[in-house]
Amino acid sequence: MRITISDIKADVGSIAGHCRPHPLQLEAAKKVLKEAVDKGTIIDFYVTRVGDDIHLIMTHDKGEDHPDIHGIAWNAFKEATSVAKKLGLYAAGQDLLSDAFSGNIRGLGPGAAEMTFEERPAEPVVILMADKTEPSAFNLPLARIYADPFTTTGLVIDPRLHDGFIFEVVDVIDHKRIKLSTPEELHDLLTLISDTTRYAIKRIFSKNEKIGIAAVVSTEKLNITAGRYVGKDDPCAILRAQSGLPAVGEILQPFMFPHLVAGWMRGSHHGPLYPCCVDDSDPTFFDGPPRLVAIGFQIKEGRLVGEENPDSSPVGEHKPIDYFKGSVFDHARRIAAQIAEYMRRHGPFMPEIVPPEELEYTTRPSVLKKLEERMEKL
Repeated sequence: MRITISDIKADVGSIAGHCRPHPLQLEAAKKVLKEAVDKGTIIDFYVTRVGDDIHLIMTHDKGEDHPDIHGIAWNAFKEATSVAKKLGLYAAGQDLLSDAFSGNIRGLGPGAAEMTFEERPAEPVVILMADKTEPSAFNLPLARIYADPFTTTGLVIDPRLHDGFIFEVVDVIDHKRIKLSTPEELHDLLTLISDTTRYAIKRIFSKNEKIGIAAVVSTEKLNITAGRYVGKDDPCAILRAQSGLPAVGEILQPFMFPHLVAGWMRGSHHGPLYPCCVDDSDPTFFDGPPRLVAIGFQIKEGRLVGEENPDSSPVGEHKPIDYFKGSVFDHARRIAAQIAEYMRRHGPFMPEIVPPEELEYTTRPSVLKKLEERMEKL
């Protein structure tokens, strides 16, 4: 069965600052998606969140960028925005940059990760959801998952992975893309994606055509789209696992290292990517540190399968695996908390604060203008 899975996300309002959406917002979104299932437009869905971002995970047979699917997401976010406005929530409708839907949510504010593939007999899927950071935050862990044999041993010992993967990288500034093959072009790949201000991994493909796509990332740059700072991009990613692809354990291993990413407060700081469960994803320290949630499903004939009984549970009421909920990632969280506290001690000094050209807010031009006449040549 050929299936498409879509994760479309947006921040449309939160309780008490940039914290979490109200439960009534999630219920409003669920209602829209439930109606879409009843109409036969989508097969299954799950509504969740990371921090203040609502994620709409949908399975269907429409393919990527389909106006019906994106229209469902748009309507769900509009309904959640109405709830936010009624309750007086903070930043109601923040990520909706238009009043009208034009057939595709790309360019309208929400982010989207979508992939289409031929469903295997057993199809495990891991969905990564980040808050208070940017798409390139996934560059380092994805490189380790799909190109580093010290992370993914399968690249060495599994014949199905041994030939490597193909990375599609996008230039988010000039809107260009390139595909690079690993391991032979690994150094070229790292030259690009190590510049996290400009390049982001968009898709990764298995070299086995029977497997096809392995991973996809939402790479929409919200501030470039809006022309002003309206919030960080808060990317999501969908990764298929096992049977010719990295194992779930290989996918999760890189997040034991809370690497530094741009974002955090006002999108203008560097902080550690903090792996946590959904319930612990509220950004409580300086609007952070940047949070990462990982949930897992099986997909069977387009249906999402978690820990619930699929024969008796209501549609959309799933219980995915919440991977970072376990105590083993307490170690990573302790390290992340130490890094976060250390970085914050720098205050407004680099490297805690991003370079001037990356600042989402800055008084530098006005200050320089005010002081211009007092500047003396050496």
